Amino acid sequence: MDAEDERSQRTRELFRAAAAKMQVHQAEIAHEMWAAGQRSLRERALAQDPILSEMDRVYCASTLAHWLIANIDDPGCRVETAMIPDTRHYARDLALRGMDTNDVEAWRASQRVNWSAWLRFCFDTTDDKDELRELVEISGDSLVTYVDDSMVAVAAYIDEARAELAEGPESERLATVQLLLRGAPIARPRAEAQLGYALTGHHVAAILWGDSPDQLAFLEDAAERVMRAAGAARRLTLVAGTTTLWMWIPGSSAPSRTDLDQIVADVPHVRIALGRPAPDVHGFRRSHLDADAAQSLLTRLRSGCRAVHFEDVQLVSLLTNDLAEARQFVADTLGELATADRVLRDTVRVFIAEQFNISKAADRLFAHRNTIDRRLVRVDELLPRPLARNPAAVDTALALVELQSGEQRA
Repeated sequence: MDAEDERSQRTRELFRAAAAKMQVHQAEIAHEMWAAGQRSLRERALAQDPILSEMDRVYCASTLAHWLIANIDDPGCRVETAMIPDTRHYARDLALRGMDTNDVEAWRASQRVNWSAWLRFCFDTTDDKDELRELVEISGDSLVTYVDDSMVAVAAYIDEARAELAEGPESERLATVQLLLRGAPIARPRAEAQLGYALTGHHVAAILWGDSPDQLAFLEDAAERVMRAAGAARRLTLVAGTTTLWMWIPGSSAPSRTDLDQIVADVPHVRIALGRPAPDVHGFRRSHLDADAAQSLLTRLRSGCRAVHFEDVQLVSLLTNDLAEARQFVADTLGELATADRVLRDTVRVFIAEQFNISKAADRLFAHRNTIDRRLVRVDELLPRPLARNPAAVDTALALVELQSGEQRA
């Protein structure tokens, strides 16, 4: 074996070693890649849509894992693009929303994080300057080529999905809805004809979503149940993604919390966010934006809660735009109550909801009023400040704790 062959073999060994070291930390690196890409998006709808954002996160993780595995198996090879099913679903969702991969800066921001992390592992693998130079050159070519190939592949899948959508009415209906949601000028008769749905009167919007594309039948079942629970006989339903339905129901009353809890109990894996009833074209848009904000809140908190009305979480939604500040608010407001027994936390929320009436709170909680008295004394011992001095903030902070844990309130 000549010197050049020995150097190439040594570079392959170093490449494999660095990839194996990085593989141990791939989860946190993938998260940093995703966060950098999200921050750099020019099309803010991509970052603000919780389903698309989550699909982007999954894509970052899967593509990094694939590149590392390929270079452990065959260091320095041209890595085939990882067109796993998740990537197809992501591309289809982008096509449905009328988006593409033209936002190159977001890809490059993610790539810079990946490259910076990779260099650290290269430098940890060898301190020989010649070895390091060759390793960086070869691995840099591999990574850049892989990212470029990935962009081309996703774009091709988007084009494929658009061609499929163009053959059916769903794309036109979704385009019409997106115009309405943006407040674009579109004649009501034209919009109603394209949607097959009257825009007069009140509307209740809902977003239903699941964990995987094979759950679409469950979403349809849940949508039908939501419509019936609202006392409506018809609905406008659109497939807004591989795991998402958008729905509007004509009427001025939304399903009750009890109805929603029953629906998600009966239908596996489905989650539901409901907007407030509102009238006319503005209400059609407003109610959907409510539902979208509620869905985003559950996703942002990674909440286990499966059904929510926007009006129940509106204040929490505003509060949690900055999660770090929200966590500090909970700590400052609740102190030890944040992690106390759930019975105590439920008692506080019911006591506040019943306008500080101990007898009514006792009836609702099926407890003796003396028991409620004792619980409230314990609550004041746990809170940084007595409940009576700060009830609104305490209630809001407890609502946030409740959502994060996925608890259902008494």
